[in-house]
Amino acid sequence: MTNAETMESTTTNTPQHDVVIECDIRELYYGNFKAVRDTYVPIHKGAITAFIGPSGCGKSTVLRCLNRMNDLVRGFRFEGRVNFLGRDIYDPAIDPVAIRRHIGMVFQQPNPFSMSIFNNVAFGLKLNRFKGNKEERVEMALRGAALWDEVKDKLHKSGLSLSGGQQQRLCIARAIATEPEVLLMDEPCSALDPIATRKVEELMLELKEKYTIAIVTHNLQQAQRVADKTGFLYVDTTEGSRTGYLVEFGDSDRLFEAPQEKYTQDYIRGEFS
Repeated sequence: MTNAETMESTTTNTPQHDVVIECDIRELYYGNFKAVRDTYVPIHKGAITAFIGPSGCGKSTVLRCLNRMNDLVRGFRFEGRVNFLGRDIYDPAIDPVAIRRHIGMVFQQPNPFSMSIFNNVAFGLKLNRFKGNKEERVEMALRGAALWDEVKDKLHKSGLSLSGGQQQRLCIARAIATEPEVLLMDEPCSALDPIATRKVEELMLELKEKYTIAIVTHNLQQAQRVADKTGFLYVDTTEGSRTGYLVEFGDSDRLFEAPQEKYTQDYIRGEFS
């Protein structure tokens, strides 16, 4: 059995549990720089989990741990585990490409490829050697990203011809075309205007009916609007460096209305950045 087949078998046969991903980072390094320490986060099925905190606290680093995107950074190493449906994705037998088939990602800047709208969405299908009806799957993904009605008559035009908000929804369509279990979104609205941001937020709330979602956001109001669970990370500078760590995690309503930790209270009140 190949590594990819092993991952497929694991995700197909593992019973569904409330916690889809269990992330336990003891120490995470880029070369000699300790970027994150002491961070445990459960990602719950059918929920939106948000990571908030000041710049440099490791929010995106934690998010990228969840589908091994940090593997692409020179010098990356970490001590800990990330269990996806009961299997540690950092097991040497697991193929990172297979993981990303099940845990998709949308980045901060819309990044459509320089190809047609149709081929943008079909890209992952081709990569994963999809054998079904490609036209149906592309339409399904574009509908899922609330973009079909806007692009159905121009599928062969360049994805780069779309507006910024449309491009980000195109990237979401590309991510969900392969039907992942989990969708990671790293600051998905930071480059968008308020109207496009609202559309993406509404889309997130629709998508969580089918996908488990984890997002990084600097926008506290956005986390309050869309997230079921929120984790607050802060920066430890006691060792002369900047190391992120998890201060508090829980239901969003509770965390924003009655945070337990002083750092969380101060951040939510805007008393430091």
